[in-house]
Amino acid sequence: MSTPEDPRGRGGELVPKVYDGEIVTGPDQNGVSADRRPVAAVRRAFIDCTGRLLGRVRESGRVARWRGLLAYRARKLPADVVRLLWFLLRGHGRWIAKAWTWATYADLRSDVRQARMSGDAQARREAQETIRADAKARWAKLGIGLRRTVVSAALLTVVLVLLALVEMLFDRADMPGWLVTVYEVRDFCAAAVRFTVSWLTVLGPLGWVVAAVWEGRDRTPGAGWLTQPDRADADSWVDERMISRALAHLGIAPMNAFFKNGGELVYLTPARKDGDGTAARIRLPLGVTADMVADRRPTLAANLGRASLETWPTKGDEDGVLDLWVADKGTLAGGAGDWPLLHEGTVDVFEGVPFGLTQRGLIVNAPLLEANWLIGGRPGQGKTSAMRTLLLGAALDPTAELWVFVMGESPDFEPLKPRLSRYRMGMDDSVAADAVAALRDLTEEMERRGRTLGAQPGQPPKVSRKLADNPRLGLHPLVLAIDECHELFQHKKYGRQAEELAVRLIKRGRKYGIVLLFATQSPTKDSIPKEITRNVSCGVAFAVADHIANDGLLGAGRYRAGIRATELRMKTDRGTCVAVGITDEPWELVRTFYVTFEDGTDLVTPVIARAMALLAEHGRPVALTAAQENEQPAPVDHLADIADVCGGEKRVRTQVVLARLIAHNPDEYDGWTLPDLTAALAAHSIAPVKSDGVMVIRTADLAAALTAGDRETDRDPAGSQGVLPDPSLTETPSLDQRKPRSGRRDQAKREKPGNPRKQGRDTTGSDSLPGGGADDR
Repeated sequence: MSTPEDPRGRGGELVPKVYDGEIVTGPDQNGVSADRRPVAAVRRAFIDCTGRLLGRVRESGRVARWRGLLAYRARKLPADVVRLLWFLLRGHGRWIAKAWTWATYADLRSDVRQARMSGDAQARREAQETIRADAKARWAKLGIGLRRTVVSAALLTVVLVLLALVEMLFDRADMPGWLVTVYEVRDFCAAAVRFTVSWLTVLGPLGWVVAAVWEGRDRTPGAGWLTQPDRADADSWVDERMISRALAHLGIAPMNAFFKNGGELVYLTPARKDGDGTAARIRLPLGVTADMVADRRPTLAANLGRASLETWPTKGDEDGVLDLWVADKGTLAGGAGDWPLLHEGTVDVFEGVPFGLTQRGLIVNAPLLEANWLIGGRPGQGKTSAMRTLLLGAALDPTAELWVFVMGESPDFEPLKPRLSRYRMGMDDSVAADAVAALRDLTEEMERRGRTLGAQPGQPPKVSRKLADNPRLGLHPLVLAIDECHELFQHKKYGRQAEELAVRLIKRGRKYGIVLLFATQSPTKDSIPKEITRNVSCGVAFAVADHIANDGLLGAGRYRAGIRATELRMKTDRGTCVAVGITDEPWELVRTFYVTFEDGTDLVTPVIARAMALLAEHGRPVALTAAQENEQPAPVDHLADIADVCGGEKRVRTQVVLARLIAHNPDEYDGWTLPDLTAALAAHSIAPVKSDGVMVIRTADLAAALTAGDRETDRDPAGSQGVLPDPSLTETPSLDQRKPRSGRRDQAKREKPGNPRKQGRDTTGSDSLPGGGADDR
């Protein structure tokens, strides 16, 4: 009998028992072995990514739309089945009616009936002869068709029978190659016929049913039962069928006849989301113009379930093309929000000023440079606020100078006063006189700027940002705003002169950096000159009373084209305007920004404080034009500077001359390029020449040009007749000699500092000559 081994040793001590084995990696807490952990991690990452992707797809707008559409169709399935069965029956009925009409000449017989009832024997005979001729031609065509069919079938039958007999007598292996090919073609055609017949037995009835349903479909416009689901935004949902249904019920006779005959509109641009609304472009049927649709705008808006303000039918590129924009419900009721520059930011007037939000919800950067504005509307609708917004934006450009004249007692522009170079407010004649004086000064400034531009290298055609930044040139942007301008243009004493000066500035001042802003609440032909309405580039109309005021602000023909501010409602649509010329679009419906200036709230003054800080930072005065006139800096002699930087060198490279000029006078020459240098030399008939492969300027040419210039300076000015006689002479000049010369040219010459006549008058008083007292004049 075996006994268990005693774990104790001979000495009575415990002896540890040794086991043989290897280390085995056990499972982790989740029961996954360590060497399978990377695979599990990759699997989990793949599952997570797939889940997130499926969740994003499930939550996307398109999938949500299709999911809602399918759910809607599932709920409407019984009604859809009944409707499709009705379409199937009605389609067969329409086919039967068409076949009966064709077979019995029902359309021609109706003509005969009408001719008989009207007593027109000639028309009756013509209709009957038409029926007989058509019947004869129809049966003749039928006979020709049957004869051709019988002959073709007989020939085909004979060929097939012969092929079958030959195949019975001879094996294909013994046949010639061409005959084998004929048998292969026969077998292929037979297989194709069998395949087609087998599929026609299945697809034929299905195609017949589909064709019958399509024939019996509801042809009235707006039958959107297959596509329009119950949506959360159903009030804003607009598609082609809804537009067609709305147009079909406008009461336009050609449109009614078009839809009655089963016509379908052609959508050049299908209904698509466009900002805060839906836009579509439609080719109208014959006899219908876009103006006819625009005249029924309230009816169209009602048919689409919108307010008139939310429905904008306008003329497209052609009279027969309708551009339709329909706003989402309620989106135009809210304001534009805070002005983007209310708390920070600067403006470059060459880029534009934030003005408002379009109907698409986009910010409009209103153009100021190379543009003139006419803003109008009924009282209290926001025209003065819109002008103030434009001026606030221009004030945040440190290079801009602002003049404001208010032809009435209105404090709307008082907070801007520190930033204005000229400001007058009131209803008396002195304000009108100052406004006319400002227009006259601008006209003279325009002429000066024209001469300054012509003296610049390359003779730039208009003021640019680079030229405006140079304070020595005096080409900075200059904005003149006149509120209630109708008071000025209707003024008995100054109105005609103001009109002439304003029209001249509008036509010519845009390229010289001069901008005019006019605001009025009386845009009529008597209050606003027609030339101003025709030539302003930006027209803004708030709520107006009639089409005369509408076209007076926006331009002739705008009302007929459907661009109408008459649809804007007093108070309800305050701050909303119809604008043309402010973007590339033919028109915009703009919700203007409002910078609050009311009792207890003044957000205008902080903006002006920032504008004044910008002026101080750039070291520019407020009255830039006045400072320019007072300083009258001496013009830079480019030729002398070029000769100076060339030194005593015989010839100097053009690049070296340009670098030395910039170092010599950075204010004048910073930003010059080689074309500018070439243009400055060309003004003195000098051109760089090529020497050793590079373009150089020769100092000999510069010296010759300077010498020629000195000789011209030493000559007497044109028209000068020398100096006056010595005062000690006792001879009295003749009366005709003492008469002043008339004309602008002689007067300009007499006022030149270097004119010896003026020097004589400065040194000799009026009583210096004998007999020169007042009694002799």
